[in-house]
Amino acid sequence: MHRRTALALIAAGSVCTAGGLSAAPDKGVQVVADSAQRRVDITIDGKPFTSYIWPTTLKKPVLYPIIDADGVTLTRGYPLAPRPGERTDHPHHDGLWFNYSNVNGFDFWNNSDAIPAAREPKMGTILFDKIVSSSSGLHSGSLVTESTWIDGTGKPIIAETTHFVFSNHNGVRTIDRVATLHALEKVVFNDDKDGLLGLRVASWLESPNAKGGTFTDGSGHVTKVAGASPGASGVYLTSEGVKGDAAWGTRGRWCALTGHTGSHVDTIAIIDHPGNPGYPTYWHARDYGLFAANPLGRDNFDRKQPAFDYTLQKGQTATFRYRVVFYPRTATVTELNREADAFAKAGK
Repeated sequence: MHRRTALALIAAGSVCTAGGLSAAPDKGVQVVADSAQRRVDITIDGKPFTSYIWPTTLKKPVLYPIIDADGVTLTRGYPLAPRPGERTDHPHHDGLWFNYSNVNGFDFWNNSDAIPAAREPKMGTILFDKIVSSSSGLHSGSLVTESTWIDGTGKPIIAETTHFVFSNHNGVRTIDRVATLHALEKVVFNDDKDGLLGLRVASWLESPNAKGGTFTDGSGHVTKVAGASPGASGVYLTSEGVKGDAAWGTRGRWCALTGHTGSHVDTIAIIDHPGNPGYPTYWHARDYGLFAANPLGRDNFDRKQPAFDYTLQKGQTATFRYRVVFYPRTATVTELNREADAFAKAGK
């Protein structure tokens, strides 16, 4: 499939809405698969929420776009559907995704169709395999998928089964993402900063204090990033009380990002689970709009710590659970702690 055709499929629906999802008349949380178009659309009370997509132009499946209960798009458009004036850095930052930059020496995080041919042998790809099940409901819907992590030699090294739960409670939308990784051979998640659950937010959710600069990936390649975007208003806050750009590289059971576009305010919160390896996670929360939870980069975030190098022997499994909450308003510390407490009790 040509890139232009694939992007058209992402951006188009039978009825176009913010972010390109098709509106549906159904009540509750509807999870509707369209394998021919390489997507699963999720709507809430007939309004778009997100889509699980696996276009041939991406190197992993992602959720894109993500839209709040008021119809405001929270994710960056580039590279899937660029918007005027937004950043065009990091072409591998697509919606909400899950991967890592150094697995057995192969880079799954930084891979995209912009990678030079000389780097391709060191890149990894996550290939969508199938939809296992999907269901809709009044307050929540679910989707179970299977994917395979393929290293740069073409060898399968991880089988991933992911269970998504999409929920709605009084206008607060939630995505639970539970990924179980089954090692097809010995795999080592070498201590690195680029991982694990990533979200690239819209420009108005970036930090107004962003100074720009150069950012180096695990292979030493540099990306230049400009300063603050016009209208940027995002402020991070962690469960440990760390605020603003200082949140990067710190740990906590949750991190929230709050910003506004005009008079509309949103808070996005990522919540870690105590059953996850490396809990509580480090926050790879950048001022330019990357909001990520990485529990596996211990030495990269704190040079006083030994390298984590999380290892699975052949046949072993590991499960990573995350909850991402989208409030169409400012969320309080009390309700974020309450949400984290509830999530901690889930999945035990």
